This record gives sequence, structure tokens and C-alpha cells, in this order.
Amino acid sequence: MDTPTICIIDESIKETKDIKTFIFNYDKKTNPGQFFMIWIPGVDEIPMSVSYIKEKKKGITFRSIGDATKALFKLDKDDQIGIRGPYGKGFDYTGTHLLFVGGGTGIAMIAPAIEHALKMKKKVTCVLGAKKMDELFFVERIKDMRATVCISTDDGSCGSKGYASDLASNIIETNDIDAIYTCGPEPMMRAVYENSKNIPFQASLERYMKCGVGICGQCCVGEGLRSCIDGPIFDRKTLQKIKDFGVWRRDASGKKIFI
Repeated sequence: MDTPTICIIDESIKETKDIKTFIFNYDKKTNPGQFFMIWIPGVDEIPMSVSYIKEKKKGITFRSIGDATKALFKLDKDDQIGIRGPYGKGFDYTGTHLLFVGGGTGIAMIAPAIEHALKMKKKVTCVLGAKKMDELFFVERIKDMRATVCISTDDGSCGSKGYASDLASNIIETNDIDAIYTCGPEPMMRAVYENSKNIPFQASLERYMKCGVGICGQCCVGEGLRSCIDGPIFDRKTLQKIKDFGVWRRDASGKKIFI
């Protein structure tokens, strides 16, 4: 197992009242969809999707929600964190017109994937979903990439009123979409999956991780797949065999928690 590389936070960006982005120097090659294990000194080590990918700099974006992320949220520019990785499998790109669907903090993972797809000269439509307008982030960043951006909020305070999965289904019905990529709440991803007409589909499944390298087995999905090395990106063929997709996950003790 790798030991963490100690990195100094170069930039600390407050995206919303409880979502932050940290940018730091880290030159290991990283693909969109992969994750880092982030060590918060004296607190814990947790997995984080990569939200910025440059040759010499990388970034993570996270919500302050549990003990570890609350401690991470208190850090700022010039503070130190530990980085292991990148780990896991990233997205594969196929076809010409790609649809990306990001909900909640899942928007963080799809942002560099959109950037990469556009560099490959793909046509990109993306759906960004949140409960309300002040929980949205990266909207201007993705618009500046020249992707077609569609927004949904549960309360209708920005964009279409309703769920991101409903807006995605409408786009699938009215456009020739070659492939779909999604990250966010699992019920949202499951709904997009079920309404995607057998279009090539990839989803990022979040599971409780301890090691990040396939040793502990804590992040198993389906029949023995490990999210940290077999995923976190899973394609349609694999998702068909994962009965817990969008239904339940396990907590730190291994107990089933229904989503």
C-alpha cells in the first residue's frame, strides 16, 4: 500500500455554504472517474473523487457532512493533507454525443470527465441537479467549457423543477445520445439507468472504503466486486449483475443500509 504524499493546499474555494474545493500540487497521472484517499492528519483517511485534473495540479471537492469531512472543511490555504492514489477505474468514452448527469456532489466527478470529452472533440450535453439553487456549483466552469448545460432543482429555484433523472430522460427521448455517464445519489443514477434505452451507460458507485486498494473488502458491491479496484465506474453490463445498485449499501460495520 502506498504511503500518503503530504501536499500543501494551494487554493481553497468555497463553492457553497457547505461545499469546498481544494487545489494542490500533485503530478501523478489521473483519469476522470478515479479517486484519491485523503488523509486528514489526526482525524481519518477517506476516499474523494477527483474534481480537477491538470498535469501538475489536482483537486477535490467535498461536502461537510461527517466527522472527517467536517474536519477537512475547517482546513484552508497552506494547510496540509495526505494523498494516496489515484485509484480505481475511470470513465471510457465512446460515440459522438455524450450525456453527463451529475447530482449533488456527484457534479464534482463529472466536471473533469466533461472537460476530457470535449478535448476529444465529443459533443457534450450535461444535466446538473441539486435540491435548490444555492446547492449548485461548477455551473459556470462547465459552461465555459462550451458544453450544453441543463439544470434541474427539486424546488424549481433554478432551471427545470424536478429531479435530474427526469430531465435526463427527456433529453434521451429527444436527442440521439451515444453514451451516458453519471455520478450522484444512487436512486438518481438508477432512474437514469432504467430510462436509458440500452444506451451505453457508466455510473460511479460510492461505497464505504478503508484501504482503497482491494485488501479490506469493505467496499464490495454485487457478487464480490470491489468498488475501489473493479470500479468505482461500472458499465451497463456489470450494473445488470449488481442487485444492490440503487437499493442498499453497507455501513462501516457491514450492516445493510437501504438507500
